[in-house]
Amino acid sequence: MGELVGRAVAGEPKEIVARGYDAIALRYAEWAGRIDSPTLEWVRDLDARLADGADVLELGCGRGVPTTRELARRHRVTGIDISAVQIELARHHVPEASFVHADATELLVAEASLDAVVALFLFGHVPIDEQRDLITRIGLWLRPGGHLLSTFGAGEPGEDVEEDWLGAPMFFASLGGDAYGPILRDAGLETIRDEVVPQHEPGHGEVSFRWLLARADN
Repeated sequence: MGELVGRAVAGEPKEIVARGYDAIALRYAEWAGRIDSPTLEWVRDLDARLADGADVLELGCGRGVPTTRELARRHRVTGIDISAVQIELARHHVPEASFVHADATELLVAEASLDAVVALFLFGHVPIDEQRDLITRIGLWLRPGGHLLSTFGAGEPGEDVEEDWLGAPMFFASLGGDAYGPILRDAGLETIRDEVVPQHEPGHGEVSFRWLLARADN
């Protein structure tokens, strides 16, 4: 997959995210398990488009369940997460994958070295002034015909820190639901599937995410 280097934590919003997930990792796993999420359906759609043994980078892999585990059945998967606790859980749950404790926005990845990048529920924790650059770099990391599977906030643009999110402070950000399509195009990524999907989150009500599957046309 090429050399992959990252810094663990940088900047206060990211420190909030890292410390938050370190503190609530097991609670988050239990909570997320109660959500009727379309994750596996989209991941299996991506998986069906990839040849066996594809090089896959997952940004914001969490504890590796269910996405990393599903993709690691057929592919070489490297998972990245800013939370050290989540990375340790992922190594336990999906020993056949590789994991790196790092800030996704600080990664150094060789150009055209990946067949797919997955970033589910990651961009909601990335400061808005860093999101476009990360998408641009993902476009460079992908081989021609490679795929990006990602979720983005579907609501209004902005940043916020929720002081008690499942028991810890958490940082959230979005460029706004309509902003991402043009950014992907500018990064050389052609959208092939685009849906806004609402989901009910226990304790938070209905939350919508924009799910996007795109192909590198570079």
